[in-house]
Amino acid sequence: MAPTDWDRRYAQVLVVVPWLLLISSVAISQATPGQTGGERTGTLALAILAAAWVYGWHTRVRRGRWERSWPAVVYFSGLLALCAALMARDLIYVLFTITAFFHAYQLRPWPLGVAGVLATSVVLNTMTMGVPRATAASLGGYLGVIIVQTGAIGAGIVFGEKASEQQRRRDEMLARLEAALEENAGLHAQLLTQAREAGVLDERQRMAREIHDTLAQGLAGIITQVQAAQRVWSEPARARPHVDRTLALARESLAEARRSVQALQPRELEEARLPDAVADLARRWANETGVEPTVEITGEPAALSPAIEVALFRVAQEALTNVAKHARAGRVGLTLSYLGDVVLLDVRDDGVGMRDADGSGFGLNSMRQRIRGIGGAVTVESAPGEGTAISVSVPMISVGAP
Repeated sequence: MAPTDWDRRYAQVLVVVPWLLLISSVAISQATPGQTGGERTGTLALAILAAAWVYGWHTRVRRGRWERSWPAVVYFSGLLALCAALMARDLIYVLFTITAFFHAYQLRPWPLGVAGVLATSVVLNTMTMGVPRATAASLGGYLGVIIVQTGAIGAGIVFGEKASEQQRRRDEMLARLEAALEENAGLHAQLLTQAREAGVLDERQRMAREIHDTLAQGLAGIITQVQAAQRVWSEPARARPHVDRTLALARESLAEARRSVQALQPRELEEARLPDAVADLARRWANETGVEPTVEITGEPAALSPAIEVALFRVAQEALTNVAKHARAGRVGLTLSYLGDVVLLDVRDDGVGMRDADGSGFGLNSMRQRIRGIGGAVTVESAPGEGTAISVSVPMISVGAP
């Protein structure tokens, strides 16, 4: 787990503190009068040894090394021994001894840290106050200071460890949540792909039904009429009706073929985007039926995938056709909503309604197949005498999205 900015800053403080305190202690100690040259030299040599110990075991050590207990315990024990030796020569090194309180926070697990604080408090107070006399007042004052000092500083270690543990749990929870979100995104993409494949299959089946019900039957009729005409070809008067019926069937089949091709890509969407195409559809529908529908576009319109725009347009077209045929409505409303991640199409009327909104009448199966093919859903709400509301929700996939 990567350290936070606060962790890095605190680690930097722990690196800098011993050097500031040691340099201050050495400067004051060397400037204190009343010492011989040998005493100054001996104290300075011991301070240099303490500096080497801190540098070798703490300053230049990698962060991960302090995650193990024994290097930290070895370092801390040596640091405390050097602090005691320096205070024995000059009590001003009590400043440097404060370093041990800071570095006790790095001892893990937390009981070791509290033990480090206790040991530091004992050394510091023993060197400054002296060994207490065997009296209640002396022992009480000595132990009271140590207990209060250890409790106050040790509590910080315990609370800090608990806070770090909670932070680790939060980080782990966030990591699991991110992994779950990535997995859900993959599953959503997979489901969308499967829905598209199902839509392609539905469209193929629809085209196969149309070819079978229209073009194939038309061609079969043409063949039958041509064969009938061939049998009486020597008698033009009898052959001509068969030829005329052949021509009529051919024209009907051509019209059906053009209609099927047009169903793949509406002409309106070749010249405009979906909002304009829906508005134009509503105007033409109003001219044909005499009922003026209200059209509302909400959100920020976006250029959608052609498959989505075609499906939504065909649903709006089919819904208006059903209203004209069956609803006997006086008011009709269309709403196209762009909501960032989904697109909603609502078609409402105040007509006679339906008894079975989940049934297969009024082209509902065709709508559901189209919308299912692009990963969307269709909801129909209706009741006799209360009108009908058709709501379509599809994912907002822009042009060029995979």
